This record gives sequence, structure tokens and C-alpha cells, in this order.
Amino acid sequence: MSIPSGHPFYKMSGSGNDFIFFDARSDSGVAHELDNPDAVRKLCATGTGIGADGVVFLQSDTYQAFRIRYFNRDGSLGELCGNASLCSVRLARELGIIGDGTCHFETDAGAMTGHFRDGKPEIDLQMVHDLQLETVFERIAGEHRIGFANTGVPHLVVLIDDTSSVDVVGRGRLLRLDRRLKHGANVNFVAPTLTPDEFSIRTYERGVEAETLACGTGAVATATLLNAWGLAGRVVRLRTRSERTLTVTLRRKEDGHVWPSLSGEARVVYEGRTAEL
Repeated sequence: MSIPSGHPFYKMSGSGNDFIFFDARSDSGVAHELDNPDAVRKLCATGTGIGADGVVFLQSDTYQAFRIRYFNRDGSLGELCGNASLCSVRLARELGIIGDGTCHFETDAGAMTGHFRDGKPEIDLQMVHDLQLETVFERIAGEHRIGFANTGVPHLVVLIDDTSSVDVVGRGRLLRLDRRLKHGANVNFVAPTLTPDEFSIRTYERGVEAETLACGTGAVATATLLNAWGLAGRVVRLRTRSERTLTVTLRRKEDGHVWPSLSGEARVVYEGRTAEL
């Protein structure tokens, strides 16, 4: 199929995690024409398309301020994307859908709460579940721990000494495709920096099937495990591959469950219209 021309879009970046946003409220035909795997892959293709880690359709919702529908670069539907959610709060503010303060929006992983404070977006994520401080995966040289957490998206977290030399693609793809993971997983490699409660992080992302410059849900999974391992406090800063920082705040309830929030960069890079592809 070809990509029809004329659909307005917003190219957005969440700490280097980049997305193509369509306002499906004002462009009623865009979801019907582009809400499919083939179109998403063509739009996200580097060199021949716009290029992005994913496509997001911002839609009206009966009960919440808005709804987002997110597709990974490979055309698969993503239930949740942290940085896309941060970007959606920013775009909703730019479009006048929300104001400063708190809002609620719908995703395929359920309702989310967003905040726009001091010119920056923040989101509250759902409870972290399936937390495993240790997993069955065999560690290789330089790996100290491998944990698992589900933040709405499954994540492995690998604790290492230095992220600058890790083989993110080679090692990440091997773990991501391991048959013991029923739905696969994103793979995050994390190492301490010289600053307390600050770590560097690199992520191999499921659905993109490559390293991305940042991953919001990966930052949340990583912060949760670092805290559970006793290596970080309740506020954790993750320096991403783009050199931007994602900040995770962990709130532990009386029942022991962790409810995280995520804040970080979200901005409109440029606006454009699709051409026929």
C-alpha cells in the first residue's frame, strides 16, 4: 500500500526516543488510512520515510481528556510507551486539550494520569508487577545481576560496570528473543555513575528491534530494580544514550507494591505533512 499525502503530523522527541504523532481528532481519516502495520513501517523507515521509533495517534475519548494508540516501528501495537506518553501530555498541552496541572488519558494498557508542571510533563504509571530480583538467565562476563519487571511492558534489567562498551544489540537481541520470555522483553543495561542515585542506561527495545536513545518504561523498570537491590533511593535519575536524563520517583504503598512516576524531556521537533510513499 502507499502512504496518502496531506496528513499533518508532529515529529516529537522524548529524550531521543522519537515519534510521529497524528492528531486524529482533527484529521478523522488519518487513523483509518494509517492505523495498520504496513503504513507504520513505511512512516518509521529511516531514509525512505519520516523515520521514528513509533507512531502515535492522539484521539478523543469519552471519559478521559484524550486517548493515545501507539505502534512500534515494526508495526506491532504497543500497549504502553513511557516516552510517547510524556510526549502526548506535551502535545495535548500545546494543542489546548489540557492546561497546567493534572489530566487523565487512556492507553491500551489502561487509564494514565499526567501532570504538566513548571513547563514539563510527568506521568504516573501503573503498579510495577512480576518483579524478580534474580532470574534464570545465565550471566556473562561483566554482568552482575539480571532482574525482571513489568511496567505495562516486560523488561529485563542487566547490572554492569560500564555502559559505554556493552554490546547492546548483540547481547540485547539474544536475551530479548529467549524462549523463556513468553512475550519477549526490552533489555536494559545499567551502570552507576559517580553521582549518587544517578545511573547510565542503554536499552534494546522490543518492537524497534534495535537500541533506542531512551526508553521510559525501561527507566521505570530499571529504577524499580535498583531500589529493590538496595542500590538506589526512591528518586532515581537515568542518563540515557541521548545524554538526556529521565527521572523516576517510586512510591511504595503499605502493601509493598511500587507505583512509579516518570518525568523527562518531551518536545515537538517539527511539524509537517505526509507525502505519498
